[in-house]
Amino acid sequence: MAWLAPSASAFEDVEVRIGAAHFPPYTVRPEQGADTGLLPQLVVALNQLQHQYRFVLVPTSIPRRFRDFQHGRIDMAIFENPEWGWQQIPHTSVDLGLEDAEVFVTHRLPGRGQTYFADLQGKRLALFSGYHYAFAEFNSTPRYLAENFNATLTYSHDSNLLMVQRDRADIALITRSYLSDYQVRNPGSAEQLLASERVDQIYHHFALLRPGAPITSEAFQRLLQQLRENGELERIFTPYQIRVAKTH
Repeated sequence: MAWLAPSASAFEDVEVRIGAAHFPPYTVRPEQGADTGLLPQLVVALNQLQHQYRFVLVPTSIPRRFRDFQHGRIDMAIFENPEWGWQQIPHTSVDLGLEDAEVFVTHRLPGRGQTYFADLQGKRLALFSGYHYAFAEFNSTPRYLAENFNATLTYSHDSNLLMVQRDRADIALITRSYLSDYQVRNPGSAEQLLASERVDQIYHHFALLRPGAPITSEAFQRLLQQLRENGELERIFTPYQIRVAKTH
């Protein structure tokens, strides 16, 4: 009757590896072991929801994530957009139903208003290295950004915002979610910073799955819908001014 006994593997969940690149407030410095941010919260919610799959975070980086994805080191890249360098890489995409926006931020000074953001010509920009910006036609090459937009590239949004407040840069590009988090952590900054009504780009966040991933795009979409229906997505993302679609 041994054939009736279920194998040990029948009770094991399937591991799904999600790339965790530094993209605050979604993921914060995973390479340093500090798995904080919105992505770890989403992973916890996914794992608590069901036991068929076990989602785990694998540290990667903004430039390295493409290679890790192609080589199968990670199964999924999340909070992505297919236009951010993925065009030639085979994948399937799942719309997360989450929307954020990249805005321009400057030092709040007397007489400076929304018209300040209308023209970037002659202004010093503080940008995050490796990010794709719409105003630069999604060209993230450091030399291109430095030569065409007088850009200083860093690996810290906090540093970029401090450069603006200290008038070492004129404009920083920041997601609304990060700016919201920054102002909570630095209460006095709300009086120092002016955010644009002009939006550089709307983030319609996607999850990208590699061919042969242990979970299908349809199965992952169903899990997201359950999190949407039980209120978990709203609980995680709404405090960061990230819009959550009610149905998707």
